[in-house]
Amino acid sequence: MFQRFLAAIFLMLSIITQLSAQTRTYDTLPNLPEHYVKRLTLFKAEPVKTGAVIMLGNSITEGGNWKKLLGDSSVLNRGISGDVTFGVLNRVDEVLRHKPSKIFLLIGINDLSRNTPDEVIIENLFTIAKRIKTASPKTELFIQSILPTNESFKNFPSAFRDKGPHITTINTQLARYADKMKYHFIDLYTQFLGTDGLMDAKYATDGLHLTPAGYQHWIRILRADSKIKLK
Repeated sequence: MFQRFLAAIFLMLSIITQLSAQTRTYDTLPNLPEHYVKRLTLFKAEPVKTGAVIMLGNSITEGGNWKKLLGDSSVLNRGISGDVTFGVLNRVDEVLRHKPSKIFLLIGINDLSRNTPDEVIIENLFTIAKRIKTASPKTELFIQSILPTNESFKNFPSAFRDKGPHITTINTQLARYADKMKYHFIDLYTQFLGTDGLMDAKYATDGLHLTPAGYQHWIRILRADSKIKLK
């Protein structure tokens, strides 16, 4: 009996250790890439632009020339290649010092590439929303759905394979809780789909990142949304 008890204890400890190790793989950014650090340094050095529109996210956001796309020279691009929801949580204070008029957030696909559980990503997004609303209540927050992917591209990044069901789960929850969490949800996902149910190939460079046509399509979606008032 006692041996069974010890065996159960050892099994429990083993499970806890494994879960802790898994958590560390996605909840920290221990070795920030040089590009990431440079972007953070650049952001912190910029003067405050009170009331600016801020585009916040990962490489998909970073790749957009938002000043030109939106026709607004005051727009701030706060996209960083490779960023995850934990990264945005760590740097959201720099964004909020500008007391933005609007924040457009697109984040989560890199979390999925690191096998972060859907519920953790969702909770992080909700936490980001709470922090923005608390620190800058006049800021309009627009959380955009994670984009679809297209694995038919030969150069599609392998870490992002088979993430479709997770993307759908996260987007569904983001849409469901928008009113309760006091943000606007923008459904980019369905509007980027091709007839085959994948990211429309004309909008993607590798099945993940966007072509110039993809960014133009993104802007059309934003401008067509009656909740969004852009210049």
